[in-house]
Amino acid sequence: MLGGRPSKAATVLSAMTAIVAVAASAWTLADPGLLHGPPAMNGSARGTAVVMLAVAIPVLAASMGRAHAGSAAALVTWAGALLYIVYNSILFLFLTPFNSAFLLCVGMLGLSVWSVELLRTSVGMRALAGRFSPHAPVRGVAVYVWIVVALNAGAWLGRIVPALSDIYPENLMLGTGVATNAIYVQDLALWLPLMAVSAYWLYRREARGLVICSAVLAMWVIESISISVDQWMGHVADPTATVVSPDLVDPFVLLAIIGLVPVWLMLRNMLPADEAVRAPKLPATQAGRTG
Repeated sequence: MLGGRPSKAATVLSAMTAIVAVAASAWTLADPGLLHGPPAMNGSARGTAVVMLAVAIPVLAASMGRAHAGSAAALVTWAGALLYIVYNSILFLFLTPFNSAFLLCVGMLGLSVWSVELLRTSVGMRALAGRFSPHAPVRGVAVYVWIVVALNAGAWLGRIVPALSDIYPENLMLGTGVATNAIYVQDLALWLPLMAVSAYWLYRREARGLVICSAVLAMWVIESISISVDQWMGHVADPTATVVSPDLVDPFVLLAIIGLVPVWLMLRNMLPADEAVRAPKLPATQAGRTG
């Protein structure tokens, strides 16, 4: 079926991801003795747990149900929710000091990564791309992605580069309770390059650009909400801390609202199975890499 239902394996593994994510997040939120980092970072981690429980898992569960009912748009939000879990599993593991929930967080990371891969292979990137209407505003959305990538990279490099010439560059991490920042690492090494390149594919209306950009855009919306909540809860936990800021709460709420626009524009241009179009052919050197 063109852009059809995902496999049983993808569904089962995604359900297992949700169960483990609920367990890890609920433990993080409910047990005051679990986290051993600075109070602000503990509050921030609990903020992430709140969004995991209140937003990401419900989006994942609802998307899985709608996808099995035939919704192609739900396949995109399913992937977006899983990518949010991947991203924040890494933060639970590497931006939080070692704690008793470690193995649960390892399980959450492993299950979410494999769930994304099983979803991709069972549905097929070219098949899902075929569900996007020819009228999807791919160039406008690609430009939006490039702007976000540039601003995000600039914000991180604006902090990192000056610290590199400091006699004590590790001062950049003061107040976090960890040796390095997993946000900087995964954003600069993985997510921002992925989205910059995917936006180029999207601009050319390639199958992989349509699918990857749409899924990560959905993930960005949830992550913007998450940043807003974790900054607020971190500040409440320690109003004197400089590693969190209540000034970021409203801007990231606004970013979440703005981010809904390109997600909506892409998902509203997904067609029913009987109206689906053939995904554009890729150059011969790329066609074998699309899934």
